[in-house]
Amino acid sequence: MAPYSARIPPSTVALAFSLLFTLPLLSCCQSPTRCFEAIISFGDSLADTGNLFRLTGSNVSRLPCSRPPYGETFFHHTTGRYSDGRLVIDFIAESLGLPLVQPYVGGENSTSIGQGVNFAVAGATALGHEYLEGLGIYNPDTNASLGIQMDWFKQFLGSLPV
Repeated sequence: MAPYSARIPPSTVALAFSLLFTLPLLSCCQSPTRCFEAIISFGDSLADTGNLFRLTGSNVSRLPCSRPPYGETFFHHTTGRYSDGRLVIDFIAESLGLPLVQPYVGGENSTSIGQGVNFAVAGATALGHEYLEGLGIYNPDTNASLGIQMDWFKQFLGSLPV
């Protein structure tokens, strides 16, 4: 009889690792002091709290997020979020006891970490726009790729008091 060789499914390993890192966070967040002081967010429309809205300037009226139904169920006005209410990042902030994360562009938090800062831009890509244009892919609304967001983050870090 051949020796028994148990193979652990990759999904079980992934679940075990996620629990390993998540459980300490959950227990820490149940204490009277907060685990985290701020949220720093990167991404696309799933996390953009108004950066594209502010980047567009005078052309903001052409963006769908500048008119209803966007924002009407929670904020009761448009906020630049591509949602009729809150985004996942808003629920994360609420669950951590933090205020909603404000957009970096044109924001008061562009030189202070305060309670967090959001670099996400609706329509952002992981690859730079130069690379995508070389492939014949054009995004007329934004060129705020992850690389651009990281550049903003570096500028932001450089502006913080030591």
